[in-house]
Amino acid sequence: MDYVVALLVGIAAGAGLAVLCVFEWAKRVRARDRAAESAARQAREAAAALAEREARFDDFANAKRAEINGVERAREARFAERAAEADRLAGELRSRQAQFDARVIAYRELREENAILKRDLQNLDVNLHKLELDGEARDLRQADLTARTDQLAKRYLTENVKAVVQAVGPNNFEACKARLSDAVGRVRKAGFAVPADEEAGLHAALRAEFERAVRAEFERQEQARIRAQIREEERVRREVEGELRRIERERLVVQAALDQALAEARGQHSAAVDQLQARLAEAEARAQRTKSMAEQTKTGHVYVISNVGTLGPGVFKVGMTRRLDPLERVVELGDASVPFPFDVHMMIRCPDAPALENALHRALHARRVNRANPRKEFFRSTIDELVGLVREHHGEVEYVADPEASEYRQSLAMSEADAAFVEQVYDRADGDRDGVVAGDDD
Repeated sequence: MDYVVALLVGIAAGAGLAVLCVFEWAKRVRARDRAAESAARQAREAAAALAEREARFDDFANAKRAEINGVERAREARFAERAAEADRLAGELRSRQAQFDARVIAYRELREENAILKRDLQNLDVNLHKLELDGEARDLRQADLTARTDQLAKRYLTENVKAVVQAVGPNNFEACKARLSDAVGRVRKAGFAVPADEEAGLHAALRAEFERAVRAEFERQEQARIRAQIREEERVRREVEGELRRIERERLVVQAALDQALAEARGQHSAAVDQLQARLAEAEARAQRTKSMAEQTKTGHVYVISNVGTLGPGVFKVGMTRRLDPLERVVELGDASVPFPFDVHMMIRCPDAPALENALHRALHARRVNRANPRKEFFRSTIDELVGLVREHHGEVEYVADPEASEYRQSLAMSEADAAFVEQVYDRADGDRDGVVAGDDD
């Protein structure tokens, strides 16, 4: 039994030793593996370092080879430059040698060349003398041409000035001034000198001629005005005589009726008698006023009218008439020559109508619509300004501020259908009138 126990103990001890041996062997194997891996890693690192050193060496070798190649190329380039410089110097030397050889000439050649130079100098002297003669002739021709040009320019300017002076009138001063300035500019452009004082004298003469033309026009218009006044006075005289005859007939009729009424009333007071007596007194007063107007040739009406549809807003005509019915003149102004009739803003009766009209025209001179012809009586103004001027030169006056302009406003407001209807009505009326006239001709 002890032997068995000892055997078992020995077997167990042997197994433990075996296990210990196996563990020790495995530990050694692992240590050997780790050493092998470390050696392999160091070998790899050494190989990488070696490869890196080889790469750096290759780069260094390539750089050195490139540097050596560059040095060789630079050396070859310098050699080529020096060779080219040597060739250039050799060529320059040959050229200078050729020039030197060319300068070295024989005495015979010098004598022949001297003879040629003398002949050329003689020819040059002859040509210079000819050029001087040609220059003198050219200067003479140029002077003659300049004189003729100046003469033509002066004649052109004189004729244009004469034409402008002959054409100047009371209404074309600016056009004549422009023509004169254009003529002066043309002759100056042609080279003819027109001094500033001479041009100023031409313009002064033009202004003097314009003033003479205006005065002549004023005299002509004054003569025409006097003739028109004589005709107007004659017409007024005829109208007054006709009015007096009519008033006299009316007075006789009223007197006869009054006498009859008095006879029938037999001294008794009646309304019919009073009415007839009032009519008789009124007829006698009208006759007296008519005679007074006929005696006062300056008595008349100054009117202020406008035509918005034709002239636009803010444009007024300030005129005068001596007619017994001043509205007849306004109707005449709004005849077929303008599309719309005039509107009356003021109708001023005064004993000296020409003086009032002239005063208003002078006050409104800067506002004339037609500044080239001051005889036109249209002005740009306002009704308030016109009323103020009339009050200043005449006194209080009744006026209409806003123009009626009925036909103009109707034309603006009228539709196309209404316009067509109105035109059809007028066409039918014209057709009916033509038919009646045709029937009368038959």
